[in-house]
Amino acid sequence: MCVEDRISNFSDHILCHILSFLPIKEAVRTSIISTKWRNLFASISIIEFDGDLLRRLTDRNIDSFKNFVDRLLKFPDQVRLDCFRLHDGISSWNDGDHDFDVSGWICAALCRGVKEIDLKLYNLGDVPPDVPPVLFTCHSLVNLTLVALGFKIEVPSDVCLGNLKTFYLESVFVCDSINRLISNCHVLEDLAFMYCSVANASELNIQSPSLKELTLYFDPPDIDQYSVVINAPNLVYFRYGGDIVRVYPLGNMKSLEKAQIYIWFGSETNAAHLYQGICNIRSLTLQISKEIFPTSRLPIFHNLIKLEFDGDICFVEFLHCMPNLKKLILKYLV
Repeated sequence: MCVEDRISNFSDHILCHILSFLPIKEAVRTSIISTKWRNLFASISIIEFDGDLLRRLTDRNIDSFKNFVDRLLKFPDQVRLDCFRLHDGISSWNDGDHDFDVSGWICAALCRGVKEIDLKLYNLGDVPPDVPPVLFTCHSLVNLTLVALGFKIEVPSDVCLGNLKTFYLESVFVCDSINRLISNCHVLEDLAFMYCSVANASELNIQSPSLKELTLYFDPPDIDQYSVVINAPNLVYFRYGGDIVRVYPLGNMKSLEKAQIYIWFGSETNAAHLYQGICNIRSLTLQISKEIFPTSRLPIFHNLIKLEFDGDICFVEFLHCMPNLKKLILKYLV
């Protein structure tokens, strides 16, 4: 019986859209189906190289892989990219004989109007590549994730990410121009700043009227000499973790509804500044040690109706600061 090949009758646009949801290895394999399929994989809009694929590379095929990526990203007349993801796995091959042009791959994706870039890279040699400055002048980007240990960010003077809505930074070395970068993301809604090293600056200044979600995790070398200024009047969700630095919310963030605070080390005074800024919230998750719990400096949380407390404090005297509390969850560590 002759079976009609209905899938091959789809237009190239639809076929490329379908291939974009396949792992890159499987998408390339479709090139053997027929002459119609031979080069379709080169026009997919989602390009992802995950750690599992990269860790399976051998010394024999590593150069072939690099050439393949170069052709896939830099081939002229390519369709616009929706997403470019590169996750860890190339670090084991990044030596004197096998240097991956990560910066070149990023630039190639930007030239194709990419909407989302997701990079999770570690240990790319003794001198990791810098993040290409053109990344921060890309108007097509909507989502940007950089988890890149040792990478350095140099923000150009003409920085502007006019359509960026989600920005996740982790383990990246940044300079004081990071403040200018954040303020020039005019529609930014979700910002995460995780364990990044800041050079030549003692203050992180987050000014964003559009910001709705903010996540900060800190492990600075000197917590008493570092501060965070937050000017985000429309913030709805706030998460803070790590060592407590001096946090100065400008105003009481009246739109804030939910906060999660995980503090391990720091001073009672620094913690007090933070609580004052979030006193309008309705839901609070709090994990803190008794050494830095400011029982005498807590503001009144008039709107708080839910508290989840996780710590080593064996008393609840602070409840008088929460007169309208309806739900209390206690999880003692000891």
